[in-house]
Amino acid sequence: MIRLLIKAASVALAVALAVALSGCATPPTAFDYSAFIQAKPASLLVLPPLNDSPDVKAPFSVWAQATRPLAEAGYYVLPVTLVAETFRQNGLDVAADIHDLPTPKLRDFFGADAAVYLRIKEYGTRFVVFNSDTRVEVEARIVDLRSGQLLWQGKAVASSSEQQQQSQGGLVGALLAAVVTQIINTSTDAAYKYADVANQRLLGAPRPNGVLPGPRSPLFGKPPNAAAR
Repeated sequence: MIRLLIKAASVALAVALAVALSGCATPPTAFDYSAFIQAKPASLLVLPPLNDSPDVKAPFSVWAQATRPLAEAGYYVLPVTLVAETFRQNGLDVAADIHDLPTPKLRDFFGADAAVYLRIKEYGTRFVVFNSDTRVEVEARIVDLRSGQLLWQGKAVASSSEQQQQSQGGLVGALLAAVVTQIINTSTDAAYKYADVANQRLLGAPRPNGVLPGPRSPLFGKPPNAAAR
């Protein structure tokens, strides 16, 4: 009887483990690219980001580095300086007001096929127990300026904790190092380089469930997610 109970428990444990592992291995749901493929945007307008972080430098850092991955993905991307100056001359200096503009108005201003709406969720260096983490999290939507239809959306994160190694100076040494790192990273805007990484992960192509390669890319027209595997 004891042997039977042990055997039954072993079988139950194995089944539970298999279920758990299969659940962890479940791939994310594939993004529906039907609208994106039909729209075939060739030119993109990147709007100034909305900023949910307390760092006033965040919008400039993220916006300045958002066009490169899209250009490398095969799109014509309007230069940030041109976009900023056009908005300024039309009395638009607040990102929230710009995001509220009707899509036909943006189309009239710039002639782009689609607009990239950015939102910064996190930016900067924060103190974590015995550590200091510089983190940038950005969300994006691509909207067709001709129809107002959502073509794609996603988000990405870049963090210094991905590369940090555990401190070996004891608790006091680890705490001191974390405080010093936070002060240095905050004063030197260390998040700037992580904004670049986050932008690459968010807007570069090909990426799983990411932006589709544009018409100037050799990967243009290939099945979604196929080139990213």
